[in-house]
Amino acid sequence: MVETLSIAVIGAPGVGKTSIIRQFIYNDFSEVYTPTRTRYVYRPSVILNGNMYDLKILDVPPISSFPSSSNQEWLDLRCRGVRNANAYILVYDICCVESFEYVKMIRQQIMEHREGSSSEVPILVVGSKRDLQRQRFTPRRAVSVLVKKTWKCGYVECSAKFNWHVVLLFKELLGIAVGRGMKQNHTPGIRLQGALQRNRCTVM
Repeated sequence: MVETLSIAVIGAPGVGKTSIIRQFIYNDFSEVYTPTRTRYVYRPSVILNGNMYDLKILDVPPISSFPSSSNQEWLDLRCRGVRNANAYILVYDICCVESFEYVKMIRQQIMEHREGSSSEVPILVVGSKRDLQRQRFTPRRAVSVLVKKTWKCGYVECSAKFNWHVVLLFKELLGIAVGRGMKQNHTPGIRLQGALQRNRCTVM
């Protein structure tokens, strides 16, 4: 029986959510910015410790707030499946302080409104566009300390353009998610299958 892990990817407009996902799955990057207007679902497969997992990656369009109830979630098509995701990737642009404030807001709302034990749900904060780091709004260490020490979340910076740390961020998140799911205190070793079995990746 192949287990499915649902991952919601959330961020402000233009932070590079879709670019990160597409680089991870298809090894593809486009210079052309196309706003995410509807919710997309990607379904790659990965192998962790010899076990296969099907991922359900939700590319969530910019939302004004995390759905506070199941009713609100189902009334807004963009939010379908967000409240009961197994893990969250919150993406911000390291050159845009407003996009970090958005992540800060969404993370707080996840803690307040999430179904079940919000303290256990894995959240990875991702600083996107690392290739533009000379334009960053604050030193990396300042953000990393806040996210890891205060928020108790994982933190990774990446560049979808140069495919830098894109696989790493999914390794980080999946290690935490599967580790917690198994009630273990260590992060299991992970092996990702190429572009993750491209024939099993479909956009719905």
